[in-house]
Amino acid sequence: MLSWEALEPFAMRNGGPVTASFLHIKKFNLRCAAGYVCELPYGRNSDPSDPLVVLAEQRGTCSTKHALIRRLAIEQGYDLALMLGIFEMTDENTPGVGKVLRRYGISGLVEAHCYLRYMNRRIDLTRARSEDRNVEPLEHFLHEEEIDPSQIGEYKVGVHKSFLKRWMTERPDLRRSSLDQLWAIREECIASLST
Repeated sequence: MLSWEALEPFAMRNGGPVTASFLHIKKFNLRCAAGYVCELPYGRNSDPSDPLVVLAEQRGTCSTKHALIRRLAIEQGYDLALMLGIFEMTDENTPGVGKVLRRYGISGLVEAHCYLRYMNRRIDLTRARSEDRNVEPLEHFLHEEEIDPSQIGEYKVGVHKSFLKRWMTERPDLRRSSLDQLWAIREECIASLST
């Protein structure tokens, strides 16, 4: 994954409400807007379907942050895709979840992650860059698809749960667990990232 710095500094022209919000805070190009969003803390938003919730609440998740920049790209006519990927989350590639996973005797758990695709390169506004910390880069996905910003809610959760249900049947150590139990462990992992 590459950081926001891999994006082009496309100058923004007047556009819709997302463009206006970035211009108001003096972010005049795509790269600056993405850098600003990247620097905002990780945290769940009160209404992920609100296109501007990240700016209003000054925080966001992989879904809301990347959907915001995708909406900006749509308004500006830039070729930037919003992607949904499924990967195996471990303490090595997602620092902060290890304590939770170890508590349940699990080495990893499938997770859904949103990011951007620009010129066949993955761009991430929420994960630590591997050169900044001793973090295993996220390069292997079990599933990837392009989605619309409106699909970061129920659709994303549905894809994630469907994949988790299949994945747990392939893991002998998880066959006794229910989908609800694994989802609750996943929720604990996500909560640990916000602290």
